Amino acid sequence: MYTPPKMERFDRNVLSKYNVYNSVFLTLPFDDIYNTGALLPLFTEVCEKGFSQNESPEQIVGFFASKYMDNPSEQDRIDLMFRFIQYVERQIVLFDAIEDAAFADVNNLEGKGSMREVRDAADAEDVRNKLKDFLDDFKIRTVLTAHPTQFYPGSVLGIITDLTEAIRTDNLYEIKKLLSQLGKTPFIKKEKPTPYDEAVSLIWYLENVFYETCGDIVNFICRNIYQGDKIGGPILSLGFWPGGDRDGNPFVTTEITHKVAERLRIAILKCYYKDMRRLRRKITFSKVDQMVADLETKIYKSAFSPDGELFLSADEFKSSLIEIRKIITSEHQSLYVEDVDSLLNKINVFGFYFASLDIRQNSHIHNSVIETISKKDSEIPNDYKDLSEEKRMEIAGNIKVENQKSDLDDEIANQTLDSMRAMKEIQQKNGELASNRYIISNNESALNVLETLAMFKLSGWENPNVDIVPLFEAVEDLKRSEDVMEELYTNPEYLAHLKRRGNTQTVMLGFSDGTKDGGYLMANWGIFKAKEAITAVSRKYDIKVIFFDGRGGPPARGGGKTHKFYASLGSDIENREIQLTIQGQTISSNFGTKDSCRYNLENLLSAGINNMVFEKGKNDLSADDKKLLDELSEFGYKKYSAFKNHEKFLPFLQEMSALKYYSMLNIGSRPAKRNKGDKLNFGDLRAIPFVGAWSMLKVNIPGFFGVGTALKAFEENGNWDKIQELFDRSLFFRTLLENSMMSLAKSFFPLTNYIQDDPEFGPFWKLVKDEYEETKRLLLKIAGHETLMENYPDGKASIAVREHIVLPLLVIQQYSLQRINEIQKNENPDENLIAVYEKLVTRSLFGNTNAARNSA
Repeated sequence: MYTPPKMERFDRNVLSKYNVYNSVFLTLPFDDIYNTGALLPLFTEVCEKGFSQNESPEQIVGFFASKYMDNPSEQDRIDLMFRFIQYVERQIVLFDAIEDAAFADVNNLEGKGSMREVRDAADAEDVRNKLKDFLDDFKIRTVLTAHPTQFYPGSVLGIITDLTEAIRTDNLYEIKKLLSQLGKTPFIKKEKPTPYDEAVSLIWYLENVFYETCGDIVNFICRNIYQGDKIGGPILSLGFWPGGDRDGNPFVTTEITHKVAERLRIAILKCYYKDMRRLRRKITFSKVDQMVADLETKIYKSAFSPDGELFLSADEFKSSLIEIRKIITSEHQSLYVEDVDSLLNKINVFGFYFASLDIRQNSHIHNSVIETISKKDSEIPNDYKDLSEEKRMEIAGNIKVENQKSDLDDEIANQTLDSMRAMKEIQQKNGELASNRYIISNNESALNVLETLAMFKLSGWENPNVDIVPLFEAVEDLKRSEDVMEELYTNPEYLAHLKRRGNTQTVMLGFSDGTKDGGYLMANWGIFKAKEAITAVSRKYDIKVIFFDGRGGPPARGGGKTHKFYASLGSDIENREIQLTIQGQTISSNFGTKDSCRYNLENLLSAGINNMVFEKGKNDLSADDKKLLDELSEFGYKKYSAFKNHEKFLPFLQEMSALKYYSMLNIGSRPAKRNKGDKLNFGDLRAIPFVGAWSMLKVNIPGFFGVGTALKAFEENGNWDKIQELFDRSLFFRTLLENSMMSLAKSFFPLTNYIQDDPEFGPFWKLVKDEYEETKRLLLKIAGHETLMENYPDGKASIAVREHIVLPLLVIQQYSLQRINEIQKNENPDENLIAVYEKLVTRSLFGNTNAARNSA
């Protein structure tokens, strides 16, 4: 049977359908809908023509108004731009739904990267036992975070889900009704979501996507790879940050943490109850029918108990199902035994907690908590902060259990200790895996880890069942990470803690702040080297190390073709688990439907398997390779550091980008920066608004700046052949540069071309443009391509359609920023008019962010 190429499948199932269903908007019975829908394509055309002639957004809007509007006032222009934004927002939703509906048609779910391919390859190479041994000790953990990069209201998410299904079945009548509903439904929340709101939004994905998908994947592995043999571990697990991530978010309280943990427990019990209902309809045989009925009743009462009472534990639930399975197997010819196995597999993955709730706090907060405690009567002396680090390590390591009450006259100190007590209470009710990891952001030393362990003891928890996870992000912290870990591994008190935790240490490495701090090449290569060094020192002390990557979504934050990075790591990096954060719109785009979720989870699984089973050692880098990458990253780092330290760097972001408007968006509960002052401090600037601000300018600095300079250095010193050979051979290096190409493909300099004439920022803008052009030239040269992303035509086409849809929003945003700057220069600026244009900026920012899917 003929299978059309991927690009042909994209054209047929996505692009053609979008063109058809997009026209339906014009037939909807709304005021001004036809006029808006008729004018929008004209505006888009004017934008494209204007940019081809190097016109500014202000010139483009002015020309459009003079040609297509009847002597409009400024208010008339503003009103039309708001209508354009509302229209485009709904076009974005339509395109998302069409792509989601067509996912299985465009992507081969049984092809490369699938577990079917893994099974067939294992059989072909006769390594099934080797594969099973590996899977016994291997696991994928995707950790959902609510970083503010996409936050549709629940009502809109529901419409997207229904619209996707209607498009999948080509139900035009239903599509039209849903588009009408979409037209009447607000996209913007009037108030910022609370951390609990964010949790509820993401739990929807757990219930409606991950529950069935994870179960299906594990079922396939059990039946087709293990074939009746006992599986060694759960293989898949989920993590969760909303309600537990305190770093820079004052709105996450102990009460919120408890509420989120309870919501997670209730959500998984309700999922189990639905499965038990289906099981009861099937298992109607003697001896087991009543057992199933009793189990269903207990699950129902546990799921819907008003006071949260549990009528059975996870172990009791599991043992009852195992007993039912034994009877069915021995007395009823194994009828429906696969349904029982399916539920047992889900219990192994989700327990009674659904996803492990991680707690995270910044080491700088811990410092102030320790200082506060030292002022009270405790084992920490008053002059603690003035002591040497060696002495503080000794004191922290020898802290005895002391139930320090929440009366420290400092709210943050009380909340920090309360969060540790909350973990213990959640474990007691939902099981240890419900909340058993405490992550230290901005971890700079072994002392940070020992002080955290000391705080657990001061909260009254002796021998805490908690993994303390240092997070290394900044370039210098990554370089020191090996020494920090060795210091911990040789510390008697911490070693005793590790022994209680099975001699297992999780280390988190964050791409976001690493890229912000050191640039694209240094962040990615620095993390790779840190992993190798930490692996070596962990093996030296016989510690099983697990790496947890704060990857996010776009290449600038460690995303892009994520599974290719994991497949490329080589044998010098421990690969027992793949753990990574999934943020914002990456959740909806990569894991928002059962098809896309299965595809991306299986790709991650196969990446780990290929690296350690089929291609073990094939992706290892030689000493010469590493020297080349050291030199490249150093060139890139110097270029980026000089750029970051440029006197116009922060002023440009403040005055020419939409950076400050991120804090005005009601899409996330967390502030845009860590400090409360008005002055912008680079260190306090969060990675998401930082990356997002560049993205909204269509200048994806964090994903490419310094790459061109580094490559050019090799072109000029006569060593181009060396990096060309490395690119052709190394999956790691090739993926690194291909992801940078994606950042370039999402850049569009004509949008900000007008800045080159600005007396203050023109030279700075040109510096950025020159690096972009050089990076583009050399990436095309090393890849042997004529255009960016040439080897990913469907991805390139998807980006092109999205960029075309949001072009009006980008122009409106830049036009509004220009107008704000102009009005502010007046002797008596019109504050009301400024407020209106600021609203245009935030509304267009919201639509642009959602459309880009992995832009921030």
